[in-house]
Amino acid sequence: MQREAASEYLRGALWALPTVAVVIALAAGSGLSYVEVDPGSWADSFLFQGTADDARTLLIAIASTMATVIALVLGLTVVALQLASTQFSPRLLRAFLRDRVNQVVLSIFVATFVYSTAGLYTVGVEAGQRVDEYPRLAVTVALVLLFLSLLVLVFFIHHLTHSIQIDEVMRTVERRTLRVIARDLPTTGLSNEPRPLPPGWVVDVAAHRSGYLQTIHPVALVEAAAYSGATALVTRMVGEHVIVGSPLVQVWQEPVGPPPDLDRLTAAARDAIRIGFERTAEQDVAFGVRQLADIAVKALSPAINDPYTAIQAIEHLSVILASLAGRPLGDQFLRDEAGVLRVVVPGRNFEYYLDLACGQVRRYGRSEPRVVRALLRILHSTGQFCTDDDGRRLVIDQVKLLLADSQRAIVQPADFVVVREHGDRVLSDLVGQTSPRRKDSTTAM
Repeated sequence: MQREAASEYLRGALWALPTVAVVIALAAGSGLSYVEVDPGSWADSFLFQGTADDARTLLIAIASTMATVIALVLGLTVVALQLASTQFSPRLLRAFLRDRVNQVVLSIFVATFVYSTAGLYTVGVEAGQRVDEYPRLAVTVALVLLFLSLLVLVFFIHHLTHSIQIDEVMRTVERRTLRVIARDLPTTGLSNEPRPLPPGWVVDVAAHRSGYLQTIHPVALVEAAAYSGATALVTRMVGEHVIVGSPLVQVWQEPVGPPPDLDRLTAAARDAIRIGFERTAEQDVAFGVRQLADIAVKALSPAINDPYTAIQAIEHLSVILASLAGRPLGDQFLRDEAGVLRVVVPGRNFEYYLDLACGQVRRYGRSEPRVVRALLRILHSTGQFCTDDDGRRLVIDQVKLLLADSQRAIVQPADFVVVREHGDRVLSDLVGQTSPRRKDSTTAM
């Protein structure tokens, strides 16, 4: 768990790759300083041809130029972060910090600066005295790094302008969320059965720190519960906030026996559940849905008033909902080798994701017919991807809520006529896909 937390932190640390680049630049400069090229050889004509003073002047110029470029890059990055935070959502800042292109570009600039500055200690100087001999290959590499940095600077500006475009921002959130759905959502032990009610003699394992549940790997918890002969219920879902000292895991034995090995279970809970100061996208599909919903809601605010951006966010949400509609969701019930229930991990069901994606957007955009029709389109497509009648019933409920809210909010009756016709078509299609028994109960709602 500690290695996973460190890896997650380093992926979002803007200083990590530049620090590695500094070490590589110093090692490369030190090694190349000992490489000599024979005069008159084929490689000699490609090396720097100036004197030692010319080489020192070149290194000074490169170092000063790269210092300016680094300041420019950091300034542009801060501006991009500020724009993304104020215009889209503050929860998008982490994605910009984790952008590998930004980290690599900054690393190249820092490496060029360090390489050139360190070269001033050896080029044209030996034992405190000026000399005519200097490592020509090492100086030539500094010149190559300068040209590489200029090319990378142009690419960085191109990348930055594209990365703050709303289409690219939403596409990045969508791809990351789909990756979490495919890789991190549990696939075994899922069930919609009620969670077991803890008995009166339950023992609480307290949270060791305050923060957000970032990941849950329940294997260690299952082993500890099986060893203690206990059943463990995790009280929070990934992405939820906990307070230090509050119950994080509830443990009990049936039939009533001696208290479980609480020390072992506490240690297993720390190994299985990672708590951090910020919410991350790991195992947390709701975080990606929340980001897209935030973009849509902010675009619908009177200060911005950008319905088209909201519609784009809704369309990206439709891809995520379609992916969720076709897979099992809910709580995870984990059993030991003997088939005894040992750990219950709470999970979000399809109803939760559907309300998270549509609820706030519906309430803020109910007076705009185009936004309402965009919501109707994604509900229609989501219903078509549902593999059971329960999922389609939830979609039908959302359609009815949307039509009821929009009828009260849309002022012009002529505008609502189009919305109503669209909604009736969606309802007719979704109701027609349900089984006869479900169709009757849905129509009666």
